[in-house]
Amino acid sequence: MAQAPATDVPAYPLADGPPAVGAKLQTLRQARKLSLDELSRRAGVSKSMLSQVERNLANPTVAVLWRLATALGVGLADFLSPEGAADAAPVVTVIPAHSIPVIKSPDGKCELKILGPVDLAARFEWYELAIQPGGVLASEPHEVGTKEHLSVLGGTLTVQSGSSEKKVRHGESARYPADVQHAISNAGKTVATALLVVECAQ
Repeated sequence: MAQAPATDVPAYPLADGPPAVGAKLQTLRQARKLSLDELSRRAGVSKSMLSQVERNLANPTVAVLWRLATALGVGLADFLSPEGAADAAPVVTVIPAHSIPVIKSPDGKCELKILGPVDLAARFEWYELAIQPGGVLASEPHEVGTKEHLSVLGGTLTVQSGSSEKKVRHGESARYPADVQHAISNAGKTVATALLVVECAQ
């Protein structure tokens, strides 16, 4: 796997009451017997950033989380799922709204609610996305073969994938490669909402 350059991307603040990302990262790293240096090399994230995240001094951005998940061979939801999520559950499981992990962009204009369960994270991840006017959710290329599917529930969003750019209106869906630089933005005057599904490379 090609190595991304090390980065110290500014952290996304998590919503109130999220699971401890630092503890999850340390547990996953140690279970794979990886040093901070080795994980830094594999993920393209600086050692200092990894150390800060593990000590809960910084919360990683979506892009950094994605790199770490790929390097560790897990899905994004593994970092943010509540403890005990893998335990046996009744036939119908209701996840309270306050227990759904939420990630916000530094400017507060983009919000991602992580809806997908851990056991599907290696294949699919899905999110409820809300972008305020002027907000941009920009992402670095994911693993080769990764695709995204965006269904707009309200407002209008602009999707850019590589050199291609399209407007996606209420009720419409867009499908596009996510293994290149891509972004979802809201140039309108009202908040736009959507369902975002990430189809992970197999």
